[in-house]
Amino acid sequence: MTTPTSVTVERVIDHSAAEIFDILTNPENHARLDGSGFVRGDYKSDRIQQVGDVFSMDMEGEHMGGEYRTENHVTGYGKDKILAWQTAPAGTEPPGWEWVWELESRGPESTLVRLTYDWGKVTDKEILKKVSFPLVSEQQLEDSLSNLAAAVAG
Repeated sequence: MTTPTSVTVERVIDHSAAEIFDILTNPENHARLDGSGFVRGDYKSDRIQQVGDVFSMDMEGEHMGGEYRTENHVTGYGKDKILAWQTAPAGTEPPGWEWVWELESRGPESTLVRLTYDWGKVTDKEILKKVSFPLVSEQQLEDSLSNLAAAVAG
């Protein structure tokens, strides 16, 4: 589903919400989950455990002139239910785009996974001129769900 300021995709994955949440809360997994191709790897981050945690990722993309690092500020955390963060270039405050993973258990071995990329809180006019949102397509988000399904399957 696409709105003027967000893209949401969803899929049922045949694993428990706990198994999926375990994969999502380990930043070391994010490069293999990423369907956009921007995430290169985790940068010395611990497992995500609560709102307020910050984890760093090594990234690469033409939109940033090549290699760069992000700091991801956790804005939503509910064990086996939700994980959300706002991304910022390292050393800066998040400008407003957010990634939200929502998990709805459909039984002991089935979970509806919803991934939302939302840039509705971006108010900086320079960023809005510079970045052509959405920077990540619906298909790339679908690819992230496929990558998650593969990762949790082992």
